[in-house]
Amino acid sequence: MSPTPAALRFGYGTNGLADLRLDDALALLADLGYDGVGLTLDHMHLDPLAPDLADRTRRVAHRLDALGLEVTVETGARYVLDPRRKHGPSLLDADPEDRARRTDLLLRAVRVAADLGAHAVHCFSGVTPPGTDRDTAWKRLTESLTPVLDAAGAAGVPLAVEPEPGHLLATLADFHRLRRLLGDPEHLGLTLDIGHCQCLEPLPPADCVRAAAPWLRHVQIEDMRRGVHEHLPFGDGEIDFPPVLEALAATGYRGLTVVELPRHSHAGPHHADLSLSFLRRAASFPRRAATCEGSSR
Repeated sequence: MSPTPAALRFGYGTNGLADLRLDDALALLADLGYDGVGLTLDHMHLDPLAPDLADRTRRVAHRLDALGLEVTVETGARYVLDPRRKHGPSLLDADPEDRARRTDLLLRAVRVAADLGAHAVHCFSGVTPPGTDRDTAWKRLTESLTPVLDAAGAAGVPLAVEPEPGHLLATLADFHRLRRLLGDPEHLGLTLDIGHCQCLEPLPPADCVRAAAPWLRHVQIEDMRRGVHEHLPFGDGEIDFPPVLEALAATGYRGLTVVELPRHSHAGPHHADLSLSFLRRAASFPRRAATCEGSSR
């Protein structure tokens, strides 16, 4: 029997609202009518390395509850661990102490997610360092993620790994390789970025949604063009969104579908407003091509 179609719940990522204080960003999303937020742990939004993390997390939890916002915790901050290396250090670095720093960040994210009642914790593998063979990189990845998965299981929070263009784990096929290497742990799930499907997956995005459904724990969404890893406002790329959203609803997915526009913070409130209007319209008219009305062309 097919799953009952779910009412999709839309969120917006705080990495696309980096110029706003977190309280202001959350209030904006609630006022616009979003169901939730993809909360990136970063120095400007719930810094995971600053003192009193538990107390600050508790205040954010109260704020989310007061605004009626759901949350997924994201860990893609660019310079949160190293002011000189974007997304560094990674789970694949040669130095075990550097890998341990990234693992520690993910362990902190699991605790934050548990305290917030989040749907999932998002993460990615990182880029394979120069001179590192793939077998070694996969070994480092599985070893680095093992304690995180243990913590996620104890906390009851899924860890949702994202295939990221250019990373060791770049595709859905790579996610399944990780799953097999780890022994298919219960709390290992998938973050599916719809734009990334358009960018490099062999299947169309709607088919990617259906193929990923059993492992789907978090969804990111934006427009994109084939072969170009550039997150675009809706209508500026090539994706036909109504079939994608129809497929997502048909899977019974219950988490957030979060708009991911990290390079558009300079106009974050504008894009947040237009994005929700676009998604609601696209979700209301399945099997019809989405128009560019309401996009940022």
